[in-house]
Amino acid sequence: MNDYTPQLPNEDNLYEHHAFTVDKGQAPLRIDKYLMNFVENATRSKIQAAAKDGSIYVNDAPVKSNYKVKPEDKIRVLFKHPPFENLLVGEDIYLDVVYEDDDLLVVNKPAGIVVHPGHGNYSGTLINALIYRFDKLPNNSSERPGLVHRIDKDTSGLLVVAKTENAMAHLSAQFANKTSEREYVALVWGNMSEDEGTIEGNIGRHPKNRLQNTVFFDDEADRGKPAVTHYKVLERLGYVTLVSCKLETGRTHQIRVHMKHIGHTLFNDARYGGDKILKGTTFTKYKQFVDNCFKVLPRQALHAKTLGFEHPTKGEFMRFEVPVPEDMQNCVEKWRAYTKNQELN
Repeated sequence: MNDYTPQLPNEDNLYEHHAFTVDKGQAPLRIDKYLMNFVENATRSKIQAAAKDGSIYVNDAPVKSNYKVKPEDKIRVLFKHPPFENLLVGEDIYLDVVYEDDDLLVVNKPAGIVVHPGHGNYSGTLINALIYRFDKLPNNSSERPGLVHRIDKDTSGLLVVAKTENAMAHLSAQFANKTSEREYVALVWGNMSEDEGTIEGNIGRHPKNRLQNTVFFDDEADRGKPAVTHYKVLERLGYVTLVSCKLETGRTHQIRVHMKHIGHTLFNDARYGGDKILKGTTFTKYKQFVDNCFKVLPRQALHAKTLGFEHPTKGEFMRFEVPVPEDMQNCVEKWRAYTKNQELN
């Protein structure tokens, strides 16, 4: 499945919200079931309602919800209103600003806050907070004001925001040229065999689930984009490991995908299967312990701890660091206590 950008039918004055090309190997499947795998937060009833209203097109013709997709079908979802994520409204949302000057600011984003509006998240985002606070932020290549890079909704930690066109260009070039410094702390399933190492592998959209990314192997070298993650074990806690991850590239879900790829899915990463017991015993008490850990940390165990870059006008290298937040720290402490108890017994 590949995204594509066809022309809109001008006579209908419709706005394109989603566009996909069906993979060559796709088996026949009802379009309402197919789109559930590719449109985040979409329910089957909403998709069926859209089809009933004539909003789902295949090869430029509207189809019903029982239409069965075929390889290389071009699917578009069209509505009479523009995508909500394009209608940016400032909102008075608290920002934990670590540093600010005339060129940029560094923000410590809590888990649960989406960085920019998107399908299903049209308000309450970091961008809504930024445009409330600042009048004229420069747009990035995706027309998102101020954003140099992003982290996932349920990942906590540091982001740099550009306040001028020069800062946007300068900082974006550093991220593209791999000269910025980004270190994350992650809790992953399993006892890692090596104390440190490097994970390499192209990352791209999962062919069967658009909401996930995946690593493509050597025989699929033309798929996805190159990605490199350097990791180092910080602490071994029995059935889980606390690791430091330094990014050489910045692909979507990179650490989450790379860690799953080597058999160490992030703890409580629901999208990639880490919200299930992947390592450990079958004892009921252990299951209850893990469930309690999930409640303490109701998100993937990932925190953007360190961020470094060259200041766009001062020229000096700046490095910022924020501690692991309380929810993740409490989860780690529970694992420490559990491991110590197991050793004593």
